[in-house]
Amino acid sequence: MRTVLLTGATGMIGIELLGRLLRDDALDLRVIAPTRRAIGVGHARLANPLVDAMTCSDQKLRGALREAPAEHVDVYACCLGSTIRKAGSPGMFHAIDHDLVLRWARVAHELGARHALLVSSVGADPAARVFYLRVKGQTERDLGGIGFERVDLLRPGQLLGEREESRPLERLAQLAARAYSPWLGGELSRYRAIAAAEVATAMTRLIAHPGPPGVHVHHHDELRRLAAVG
Repeated sequence: MRTVLLTGATGMIGIELLGRLLRDDALDLRVIAPTRRAIGVGHARLANPLVDAMTCSDQKLRGALREAPAEHVDVYACCLGSTIRKAGSPGMFHAIDHDLVLRWARVAHELGARHALLVSSVGADPAARVFYLRVKGQTERDLGGIGFERVDLLRPGQLLGEREESRPLERLAQLAARAYSPWLGGELSRYRAIAAAEVATAMTRLIAHPGPPGVHVHHHDELRRLAAVG
């Protein structure tokens, strides 16, 4: 049985991914999903260590996984993500979407993980002028330098779905994205909106059948293809 370290399990995509990984017994996967508060899901293949990763040391992160117990990890699946508004400042956004993503990645790699998956964003580029996209690009770049044999970078456009917390501006963005997405063709198709459930299904497919080593980037059309196959 392989073990997946899933971070961001309470987010829009993380919730969907966790459900898929646990529902499909044929995947034969154990999921370690560390969170600040209990997920409230009981399953024989799920461990939910409670840890505030933003305030504790790397040693405590490792300790939380050992208590799960998780002596070995095969896959690191990261659904962590915030917005500058929600984080409270550009610095806090960087601490979550870059630093925390990489802290968990290093712990997973130390425990044996050779495959990493990251939910990033369309337009991610370490040289982007937009701060949000620059941080996303830097995270992609630095994740690729940790030493995983395979890295899957998922770059969805506007996500469609419901969150636990209320985000009125995101609801407006979703409505707008549903209207303009059908008109985006060619290279612009990567900016089309996509359901969080489809991204989670694509991730499930990649975890089950990772394919050859290297860094692999997945935009809208590829994500939907993977979701259809998965």
